[in-house]
Amino acid sequence: MKKLFLNGLGALILSAGVYSNCLAQDIHFSQFYETSILRNPSLTGIFTGDYKVGAVYRNQWSSISKPYQTSLVTVETKFGIGREARDFLSVGVLAYYDKAGSINMQTMTVYPAVNYNKLLNDEKNTFLSVGFTGGYAQRSFDPSKATFDNQYQNSAYNASNASNEQFPNVKLSYWDLGTGITYSSSGGQNHDINYFVGVAGYHLTTPKNSFYNKNINLDMKWNVNAGLSSPLSDRYSMQLHANYFRQGTYNEIIAGGLLGWNKKDESNGTLMFALFAGVFYRVNDALIPTLKLRYKDYSFAFNYDANVSSLKAGTNLRGGYELTVFKTGFINNPEGNKSRTICPEFY
Repeated sequence: MKKLFLNGLGALILSAGVYSNCLAQDIHFSQFYETSILRNPSLTGIFTGDYKVGAVYRNQWSSISKPYQTSLVTVETKFGIGREARDFLSVGVLAYYDKAGSINMQTMTVYPAVNYNKLLNDEKNTFLSVGFTGGYAQRSFDPSKATFDNQYQNSAYNASNASNEQFPNVKLSYWDLGTGITYSSSGGQNHDINYFVGVAGYHLTTPKNSFYNKNINLDMKWNVNAGLSSPLSDRYSMQLHANYFRQGTYNEIIAGGLLGWNKKDESNGTLMFALFAGVFYRVNDALIPTLKLRYKDYSFAFNYDANVSSLKAGTNLRGGYELTVFKTGFINNPEGNKSRTICPEFY
């Protein structure tokens, strides 16, 4: 009975996943604060350094069904505008590949982004950023791996029974458009408390998203973002992140924070090593403990989604894990070309 229940639960999850992929719901990451272009294109380039490169891998639901697997790579950099002004232009590109469920529902996307950052207050390092992203997406599935009601007899599946299903297309593609705006600044006596708030919209053209040549379109997605970082002492710091998005009838709230301990080079104050631990919560879905290690300009992070939704009876709190690897740095001499943006400092 337990095996039958888990198989049925897995099928239900897969069906829901295929439905959401076909109709409305985008992919999401638990380390959402590392995927700026997907979160808000006006967050592109909001980090300390001249460039940022990284990769993300996510694996979900492998304990009860065919796993959902997502791989992502991203690159961001920025350029000063003029010699005197501290405005700057950020550019980046993000690409991901997502594979979900037994019928191999695959999504491949490429999203370049551009972001203009206007200095509003020099003393507090206050910027107003306006960003845009326009991407290309392709989706496909394998109909030979799908099963249908008329292929079952007495609750038993018989592959020799014809499905009688016709699929006009097993692949679709579309162009996409998104934009966002972010206000970032600093506070505190030494201006070492950094924060930002922003809002973004995606799928502004509501592209067609149907394998049946029907007028089914992607719903627009709206994101609200916020983040804050603050030193607690010479050795300790904290950072907080929150994100809300709505797409059609689906919405998600995720928030949490990390507490960090660091060791710096005593000669010049640069970061040598840092260790972080924290927890995030995706409302009505998962509790997400997170660990992060930073060595100089490299960072490595791991989190696990402990499912606490109504599916927990079948999942036994198991959800999925996520791995990230990132590197930030300066293209030229760090002393002469220090980043002119503020961002949550991870130390």
